[in-house]
Amino acid sequence: MTLVLVDIADGVATLTLNNPQERNTLTAPMVAEIIAAMDSIEADTSVGAIVVTGTAPAFCAGANLGNLATSSEDSLGSIYEGFLRIARSPLPTLAAVNGAAVGAGMNLALGCDLRIAARRARFDTRFLQIGIHPGGGHTWMLRRIVGPQTTFATVVFGEVLDGAEAQRLGLVHRCVDDEQLLEVAHELAARAASAPRDLVIEVKKTISDMADIETHSEAVKRELDPQVWSTRQPWFAERIAALQAKISNKGG
Repeated sequence: MTLVLVDIADGVATLTLNNPQERNTLTAPMVAEIIAAMDSIEADTSVGAIVVTGTAPAFCAGANLGNLATSSEDSLGSIYEGFLRIARSPLPTLAAVNGAAVGAGMNLALGCDLRIAARRARFDTRFLQIGIHPGGGHTWMLRRIVGPQTTFATVVFGEVLDGAEAQRLGLVHRCVDDEQLLEVAHELAARAASAPRDLVIEVKKTISDMADIETHSEAVKRELDPQVWSTRQPWFAERIAALQAKISNKGG
């Protein structure tokens, strides 16, 4: 059975975890296929954005509990690669959360640049409920996205968020009807993929760097070099010419 499916259309690679019988839990074979799929996707210069989802009914129900019972630093690190490999991608990533995102599966969603949730989605940290400390940078990612109060509510107080509540609290960008999820995710990802690939990669780096910049003047300085670089690229001249031609045609 192929544990990871990849489909490419409109410059968007959709990576689907595909072990529904085990609710797409992260196992060593699953992680190996994720890594191989990501290597292949990033090597394909026609791909400009990535959508990550799961075969119903779950998005990803976390790490395999049997594996956790005999875990070590090395074995946990190997499982972490399932979501860290996606989080490290230079391409923009979008999690289309179609069902339960539990523990490490929630980390998979948190590590993406953008999250879209179906109404039936469930965000469940569950670490404390099974007697294990959060891992994989879970509390760091969650706190940066939603702040300390919601992090405590979900991690310590055990609140499980559906898609609508996740949107209200800022955990996801948008909650949509279940049957619209992949269409909306693909449409958003295709917008990113329609821009020049190298430019999108550079913009993603800039947005990441802004987390460590404290003043407006520092931000202006950080953006200056890549902005000048972008104006020297062939796509800039082509797009400006196309825009000018469109304006001229409208004026005529």
